[in-house]
Amino acid sequence: MIIDVHSHIWYYPQHFDDDFRAQASRARSGVEVDLTVRFEDYRATAPADVRTIVFGGKARLSGIWVDDETVAGYVADHPDHLIGFLSVDPTQPNWYEELIHGHQTLGLRGVKLMSMYAGFNPDSELLDPLWQYTSEHGLPVLLHTGTTFIAQAPLDCTLPRHLDRVAIRYPNQRMILAHLGHPYEGECVAVIRKHQHVYADVSALHYRPFQLYHSLMLVQEYGVWDKVLFGTDYPFTTVNDSIAGIRKLNDMVQGTNLPRLSEEKIEQMIYRDSLPLLNLA
Repeated sequence: MIIDVHSHIWYYPQHFDDDFRAQASRARSGVEVDLTVRFEDYRATAPADVRTIVFGGKARLSGIWVDDETVAGYVADHPDHLIGFLSVDPTQPNWYEELIHGHQTLGLRGVKLMSMYAGFNPDSELLDPLWQYTSEHGLPVLLHTGTTFIAQAPLDCTLPRHLDRVAIRYPNQRMILAHLGHPYEGECVAVIRKHQHVYADVSALHYRPFQLYHSLMLVQEYGVWDKVLFGTDYPFTTVNDSIAGIRKLNDMVQGTNLPRLSEEKIEQMIYRDSLPLLNLA
């Protein structure tokens, strides 16, 4: 079985403001991405045995707002395939009530944070109520780490080093640092190596193959393949394209003296059962 730990549900364009839609054309250089999400389209571009973590996102600063009822309804329509995460934007009123509602009323099983998109630092003491709640209830938290195409989203809020401080304060907290922290992969690798329950995913990276080769070589040389989880970032890319892209990375170094990524470790990552690691089994 393949576990895709990173996919989205939203209805495009209604869950985005005009500014986000205009800037989204920069998401993949030279490629126009259809941001519409349909379950049947996702399944058509994935092996039959995939289970998928899915979330929307809340970030008023950047113009994205997907209510948790949308996520819960999508999961309820496909319960054998999907695991839903709620989202909060801690810069907005009533975010803590939304956290409790999404978990206890809607039954969503983890949290997605968009620190950079919403403009907050995840290690701020103002977020201690969130980390206390998720840690006490065993909820995994996936955070966007890395770059963005949104101009007003501050890069400083997305640096993986912030999650080091969170993990020190909450050592039992399960976390996923999305996109291997791209382009701050070195920081990301350093953080996931330090902390038992902190992981990274490889979502939305295969279409920058030379950079992903270097990133996974860092993973290999630091010995943290077991801390890297498979994810896609659908609809920005698909399961099948992600797997094919990752498997082709060694093709670039054919005929050179550059080291090769372990194909055995790559296959283990693709088929890693991430759910027990995230308290979701």
